[in-house]
Amino acid sequence: MLQLSLSWLGLGQLAASPWVLLLLVGATWLLTRVLAWSYSFYDIRRRLQCFPQPPKRNWFWGHVGLIQSSEEGLLYTQELASTYGDVCCWWVGPWHAVIRIFHPTYIKPVLFSSAAIAPKDMVFYSLLKPWLGDGLLLSAGDKWSSHRRMLTPAFHFNILKPYVKIFNYSTNVMHAKWKRLVSEGSTHLDMFEHISLMTLDSLQKCVFSFDSNCQEKPSEYIAAILELSALVAKRHQQILHMDFLYYLTPDGQRFRRACRLVHNFTDAVIQERRRTLPVQGVDDFLMTKAKSKTLDFIDVLLLSKDEDGKQLSDKDIRAEADTFMFEGHDTTASGLSWVLFNLAKHPEYQERCRQEVQELLRDREPQEIEWDDLAKLPFLTMCIKESLRLHPPVTVISRCCTQDIVLSDGRVIPKVSHRCYLPH
Repeated sequence: MLQLSLSWLGLGQLAASPWVLLLLVGATWLLTRVLAWSYSFYDIRRRLQCFPQPPKRNWFWGHVGLIQSSEEGLLYTQELASTYGDVCCWWVGPWHAVIRIFHPTYIKPVLFSSAAIAPKDMVFYSLLKPWLGDGLLLSAGDKWSSHRRMLTPAFHFNILKPYVKIFNYSTNVMHAKWKRLVSEGSTHLDMFEHISLMTLDSLQKCVFSFDSNCQEKPSEYIAAILELSALVAKRHQQILHMDFLYYLTPDGQRFRRACRLVHNFTDAVIQERRRTLPVQGVDDFLMTKAKSKTLDFIDVLLLSKDEDGKQLSDKDIRAEADTFMFEGHDTTASGLSWVLFNLAKHPEYQERCRQEVQELLRDREPQEIEWDDLAKLPFLTMCIKESLRLHPPVTVISRCCTQDIVLSDGRVIPKVSHRCYLPH
């Protein structure tokens, strides 16, 4: 048998059995990988020294938990921008770096990079995947392009116009509830909570043609969406991102239960609509919808076809519908809440907006906004846009760097898929 000399390790002669050789090869490979990773990590840390770093919690946690999903978290982010300038480095644990970019001049090179160089950060967005699937928010490449083209008809003016009546009705329900609360002696209310229910009420009617009356009574489906939104926001503040560990926690189990409920609701609507189509036929189906003057989002998805005549699968339809329920309700509620907040801080502008609307609706019965009125409210439109500029509903987007990206001042964001947070 071959003899292997390990005298350099002080072990003398050993029989060179296949197992020993395999062990040595494995140990050598592992050591090489560790050394390569260590050097890469050292090189990255050295290259990131050009970016200022806020004080960490400690060496292990880094900056995890310093920014909460709250008003205090937003104020802390603003402090980072004023204290550390246009860019700073943020550590998630001891080894994962995030570059936070605050100034548009520095954000531009990242956003103008191709999707291959600065793709979506799936660490950031993957927490939503069990809920939203491969909808427009999470998909990429050819699938994103194909679905985006197929969904374009859903935003045609002729489809959106009838929705104004739905928005008016949902808003009237919210106003009636506020009047009742005031008459009962309430002196304050959580504006965001009420507006969130109003936007969810509107979206359920526009997406599914379903009236849950969720503003007046509890709805399991609506409660599940609100719970999923809160759990995703909470999980993002934690370092526990591995699914199999997260699902062992109480929060993870609640997340799975809420996902099942939301998916079951959407699947039931899709299947019911699938059964209706073959019975009526597409032409009769569209005529029925034309009489009711509403074509909901599920209808558009079911009737959509790509260039080759291929339709969306039920799974794809569910992903797009769930994505719109998530993205539509939270962003709209946040934007509306900030508009009302900013107008309340400037009563003179609030009064001017009120007079503009009252002048438009004078001598009209019922006094409801119609589609064509939206272009006749210039001052209100300016106030809404300014509020969105000051307090955007989506406060941050995230990208990875698969190649070095040079900023306008010459500093370089190194590759190896480092994450860039781009706060608005």
